[in-house]
Order: sequence, then structure tokens, then C-alpha cells
Amino acid sequence: MEKYILEHIDPDDSLLYELNRYTNLKVMHPRMLSGPLQGGILRMFSRMLRARRILEIGTFTGYSAICMAQGMVHDGCLHTIEINDELVEIPLQYFKKAGLSDKIILHVGDACEIIPSIPGFFDLVFLDGEKSEYLDYYHLVFDKVRPGGVILADNVLWSGKVLGKEESNDYFTKGVKEFNDFIANDKRVEKVILPVRDGLMAVFKL
Repeated sequence: MEKYILEHIDPDDSLLYELNRYTNLKVMHPRMLSGPLQGGILRMFSRMLRARRILEIGTFTGYSAICMAQGMVHDGCLHTIEINDELVEIPLQYFKKAGLSDKIILHVGDACEIIPSIPGFFDLVFLDGEKSEYLDYYHLVFDKVRPGGVILADNVLWSGKVLGKEESNDYFTKGVKEFNDFIANDKRVEKVILPVRDGLMAVFKL
């Protein structure tokens, strides 16, 4: 089924293909990269929203940031936050190759500390950082999202672990479940979970 889907959607351009391959060959935990299907969804949301300002939490090697930036309006700006300073040279290199260095601002450090320091409102926010902090991210970004804006959150099915009882020291599963439960009861938004890869939550701010 995955093969069929990939044969019937737009493929990666040459740069994204190169970044995907580089990540799989050279970087630990390459499955964290969004890939063509999810990347296409992120680009589509960005394009449909005519996004001018985007915030991403969790840059990794830069694939998802490039996809969303490709969907922005021509004068758009994307802020992306990465806590692992050992990774940042990779996305910076590929942002430059993609001709997007002037449209993507990479922040390095703790997202919970950085988010309040970024001024202005956002049309689109993509949460893909520390799963134990998803709800913290949500509270920090909510007032920064314009009405009619969208918050996307990755890994909300967390390999099916959300269905069971988490271990006492499984902070990631606990964080994802708390986030999902809060969104389910948040009357300020409309929400839907797309069962794509590890689950993508789409939250529309009323």
C-alpha cells in the first residue's frame, strides 16, 4: 500500500531525495525524517493556508522545514527550533542548497524557552519535538496562532502505545496521551487525527 501511495503522489525533488538519502545513511534515528508522504501533506497545508509565517518545533535534518517553506507565499518566513546542536549544520547546509536560507530561521536550544521570544503570529505550527513536552508547546504557541490557523502534531499514535497503559518511566507515551486527551476536549479548536505513518493531528483554531 505504501508503494502504491508513493507511486501516485508527487515524488521528492532532487534536493529532498538527496537529504532523505543522506539522513538514512549518516544520521541516527533516520525514521524521524518526515519522508515524501508526510512532507507532501505539510507542503499542502502550507500552500492551502497561504502561510506567511510558520513555526516548527523539531528541525532534525531540515526535510519538513523545506517542505513547508516550499508551500509558503513568496515573502514567507519559517522559524524552526532544534535542541540538538550537533545536528544543525545539516539543515543549514540543505536550506542553503534549497535557496531558502533567507526564508528559514533556525533557532538552537530549548523550545519552551525560545517560543516566547519569537514575536508575531503564525499561520501554521508543526510540533515534532520532545513528546513529553507536547502539551507545554501547545500552551506556548496557542495564542501565537491566528484564528483560522492550524497546528499539526506528529507521532500522536506513538506506535500504538497510546492504546495501552504507559510504564511509569515512559514519559514520551505519557506526554503524547496527555496532549491527545487535552486536544480532544479543547472547545477552542476543531481537530482530526490522520492515520498517516505514526499519526498526524491537525488542529484548526476557531
